[in-house]
Amino acid sequence: MSAITLAGFEQTFAADPDPWRTFSDRDEAVKRDAIVHALGAGAHGRVLELAAGNGSNSRALAARALRLDATEATAAGTRLVAAALAGRGARARAVRLAVPARFPRARYDAVIVAELLYYLTPRAMERTARDLARALRPGGTLVLAHHRVDFHDFAQHAADLQRVFLRRTGRPWQVRTVRRTGRWIVLACRAA
Repeated sequence: MSAITLAGFEQTFAADPDPWRTFSDRDEAVKRDAIVHALGAGAHGRVLELAAGNGSNSRALAARALRLDATEATAAGTRLVAAALAGRGARARAVRLAVPARFPRARYDAVIVAELLYYLTPRAMERTARDLARALRPGGTLVLAHHRVDFHDFAQHAADLQRVFLRRTGRPWQVRTVRRTGRWIVLACRAA
């Protein structure tokens, strides 16, 4: 594996606004439905989405959030997320942020981390896990959605990476598998 850099992601989004067909692929739609389902019923107050990519999940998350901070590390991706959230008003915003870093707000009711962890170095993942644990309010929901198979541009292997991330938060979690396929898994997590 040779990890993709932020510059590599920047070039990818600049060349194609939907390089992984996340807006049009049926499997991506199934995964997006699982992510939204993992949030649980009803609306949520403050929601943080890390690594929003091109905003394909952000649209669905914005419909379930009173306030959505959809973060993306690249300039091109942040513009795509902002376009995906157009018309949502001030309650949903695209924020440029490369983790680990200070989140836009101190506290969140729900955090979504999808297709991110294997792109982080172990050290960056550990710091992000701790930051997330501090930012998620007691009783809040953490949704993790990642591939179960490795790709050539990962920094870490995918297998069990979500469970490793949860351990790195330093908090005990109640974990429920929302949906699992041969390629990916979506988990709904609540601090125990």
